[in-house]
Amino acid sequence: MSKQAMREETERLIREAMEKKAISVKQGQTRIETKCGKCGAPNKVSANPGETRVEFHCKECGQKQKTL
Repeated sequence: MSKQAMREETERLIREAMEKKAISVKQGQTRIETKCGKCGAPNKVSANPGETRVEFHCKECGQKQKTL
């Protein structure tokens, strides 16, 4: 099966699923990877849809900060 044939098959299956309403598309939380401004430790923070700056506490030093 060629790549073009696989793409067409995938598009067909997605169209059929969307017509049947079997699939619902939802917007989930965003995962932001940031560094601590004090100690430089990496942190992973979850943000709700539409939020760009999220408050968090560093896992290493406990410093309260906001993501950029």
